[in-house]
Amino acid sequence: MKKKICLMRLSAIGDVCHAAALVHRIKQHWPDAELTWVIGKIEYELMKMLPDVRFIVFDKKQGKQAVNALREAVSGEYFDALLMMQVALRANLASRVIKARERIGFDWARSKELHWLFANKRVKAKQHAHVLDGFMDFGDALGLPPDGKPEWDLPLPESAFEFAAELAEEYGRFAVISPAASKAERNWLPERYAAVADHLHEKGIPVILCGGPGPVDRQLADAILRCTSHIARDLVGKTSLHDMLAVLEQASLVIAPDTGPAHMATMAGTPVIGLYAHSNPRRTGPYNDLQHVVSVYDECIKEQTGKSWESLAWGTRAKGPDLMSRISTASVIQMVDQLL
Repeated sequence: MKKKICLMRLSAIGDVCHAAALVHRIKQHWPDAELTWVIGKIEYELMKMLPDVRFIVFDKKQGKQAVNALREAVSGEYFDALLMMQVALRANLASRVIKARERIGFDWARSKELHWLFANKRVKAKQHAHVLDGFMDFGDALGLPPDGKPEWDLPLPESAFEFAAELAEEYGRFAVISPAASKAERNWLPERYAAVADHLHEKGIPVILCGGPGPVDRQLADAILRCTSHIARDLVGKTSLHDMLAVLEQASLVIAPDTGPAHMATMAGTPVIGLYAHSNPRRTGPYNDLQHVVSVYDECIKEQTGKSWESLAWGTRAKGPDLMSRISTASVIQMVDQLL
């Protein structure tokens, strides 16, 4: 009998990239499994071409309407397992309309917002796990064989490949700076991004700016452009998620703070230099490039708490509007030279 599995991970872009690695693992070992993914509206636009996955889009902005739509979509269905991969209370409350024999949630230490109340089975506890490894724990709980390095299998439309191929043809080898995170305090300084762009230009590597359509992305991109004339192309707010992923795949290097495109680049197999101050990169950094992260998190959290990160609750964030300014231009340039 085919296994029916429902995965619930609504957001954000980086997290659904991590979740997609679990989807690939399930499909590799259980190719006949029927997979349903309850996913956010924006995140669906990135993942919608995944083969053999049925998507149910949950638009959290619609409130009760979104829950009613989910209830209707799964009416009369009974899943072998529901993977409750989001601890937010809103998602947990919505999950009640999904009927499943096993409702698998996070272990006690990673449960927040009453998450444990909605599960009847928990993943194995794991200390200091990267978010992606935490998602893979759900595969272990399902009984999947262990895998090595995570893999992804996300097809893209031909138009996205053509868009990125034109850039590669025009610029040859190029680097991408995706400067903006969802919160402004996680962004590095525009003049320092510009200095790195100047350095790449001196090395004969054009720089392309990427980012979303939001005002923070646009404002930061404009500030960078005011500080340097060495940006080959400004694509901020001008690409679909599929176009952006194809561009990241063509790039030789991506530089980004704690933001979705960093994890998209990891999914595409492109080296990433992650810039971190507020969150522990061991937990949320670009999975395949943790050795290339430029981070001041350890020193910031030690100053603020008097303790090393190992002795704090996993996921403890450093606070403050100016922490990213402690990342020096020289340290990022040194990592660029090391990678290139």
